[in-house]
Amino acid sequence: MWRELLLIALFYTGYSLTRLVLVEDGTGPAFRHAHEILSAERFLGIDVELWMNQALLHVPWLARAANVFYATAHFVVTISVMAWVWRRHPQDYRWLRTSFVLATGVALFGFWLYPLAPPRFLHTEGFVDPVTALHSLGLYSGDASGSFSNQYAAMPSMHAGWSIWCGFVIIKLAARRWVKLLAVLYPATTLFVILSTANHYVLDAVAGIVLIAGSLSAAWLAYHRCPAPLRGLPGRAVGRVAARVRRGATARGGPAGDSSTAEV
Repeated sequence: MWRELLLIALFYTGYSLTRLVLVEDGTGPAFRHAHEILSAERFLGIDVELWMNQALLHVPWLARAANVFYATAHFVVTISVMAWVWRRHPQDYRWLRTSFVLATGVALFGFWLYPLAPPRFLHTEGFVDPVTALHSLGLYSGDASGSFSNQYAAMPSMHAGWSIWCGFVIIKLAARRWVKLLAVLYPATTLFVILSTANHYVLDAVAGIVLIAGSLSAAWLAYHRCPAPLRGLPGRAVGRVAARVRRGATARGGPAGDSSTAEV
């Protein structure tokens, strides 16, 4: 348990800090990339974001609900699914957790290498931020919340990616049909919300989905086809770090905790 908590804490801290990093060259590249994405979508005929954004604003109660969903479900549902797998399906936990970590880690490079302004910043294109327009609760509804996140970290969309991960996991492991139905509805709802609230583009949503699919495949192969000695290397490395943390806590008078290690 020590090792799992350490791994998740270290990874999420790195993820959050990376999103906090401002665009080094200012916001110019982020807006240039946004127009590149829109141009590509128009060429492909898949630029549905503006239509969806305008349609959502005509239903204020739905727009407010979408704002709250965008701000909360991304984290609450993902953490809940991760905890459920760890508790109820430990035989599948490690490879599924690894796929999640792998995809999110790769996404950090996307945020860094390809800063992307979300559609809600493109007022000249006709997009409207429903949080601002309706004075609604939302992920970036206040100056403080906006300053604690890199709002140009949109490519790939991990709202889309994490929702697909959750849907896949629940469909694979849940026994009840109604739960599997919810697992289908959740990523579908997420895609509707991230596009209609003008937080993401179709192409960065596709990128997030492809990234999750690739990481799931890679993790499954690593845990089911890779020789056991190689498979245990990441676990032993994390175990050594966790052991040092426990020894430090003991030296300061804290509890030593369980010193056992398990394969990651």
